[in-house]
Amino acid sequence: MKRVAEALTVSRSRLAERVKEAARGRPPHYSKAEDEVLLPLIRDIIDHRLTYGYRRVCAMLNRRLVLDGHARVNHKRVYRIMRLHGLLLARHKGYRPDRSHDGKVITLKSNLRWCSDGFEIHCDSGEVVRVVFALDCCDREAMGAIATTAGISGQMVQDLMLECVEKRFGAVKAPQPVEWLSDNGSCYTARETVAFATLLGLLPRFTPVRSPESNGMAEAFVNTFKRDYVHIHARPDAATVLAQLPGWFEDYNERHPHKGLRMKSPREFIRASATAGCPV
Repeated sequence: MKRVAEALTVSRSRLAERVKEAARGRPPHYSKAEDEVLLPLIRDIIDHRLTYGYRRVCAMLNRRLVLDGHARVNHKRVYRIMRLHGLLLARHKGYRPDRSHDGKVITLKSNLRWCSDGFEIHCDSGEVVRVVFALDCCDREAMGAIATTAGISGQMVQDLMLECVEKRFGAVKAPQPVEWLSDNGSCYTARETVAFATLLGLLPRFTPVRSPESNGMAEAFVNTFKRDYVHIHARPDAATVLAQLPGWFEDYNERHPHKGLRMKSPREFIRASATAGCPV
């Protein structure tokens, strides 16, 4: 210690004191006075968004603070407050397959590639609601969705295609070719569906067999939708689920923060991109 103090030309007693300070670190219950103001807001968000982690909670909190005319807060501060009060989610320890996927589903601009898939919602009554949807591979907006208690047919996929084209372009045909990415389900690969997609200006693209990673954006959306909406709401019967689905999709598009969109919701990202004139 003496030689180090001489080399640094500092007091040996002060150097020893700094070593002790570093070992002690910050107090275990470090907090700021303003935390008492933020805590009720964070709890209110968590009460309505049970599956949100600290980053999404921070995004929702900042929206509320900006609307009230207050300054935004850093996600590290939200993490500290949630950790001190036991509000953090358990760490995810899910299985990750060893199979690598080198392709990219995401695009740098909207309306270059759309992806589609379907999923099932099981009700307490034993009924099953099947949903087919389509996302834009840049802004992640759920452009359309069709639900049924029967099977997903090629006609439903065709109706979904037309709905997406009309919503994005205000016409019955896309002004430029748009890729339509899906798996190899019969409702997508049917001759009538492929022909109808071509008439709309869509280019059907199918993933390789047993390669869900090739449509990873749609697969991730299914996991997110089930975790943040389906599993935390009552599902007594099919009629109840069908009545709630439009609100769930609207909330996802308008309010759900997305990590790939810099914690903006899909429509927030679309509006920001239109204002800035740049998609990224």
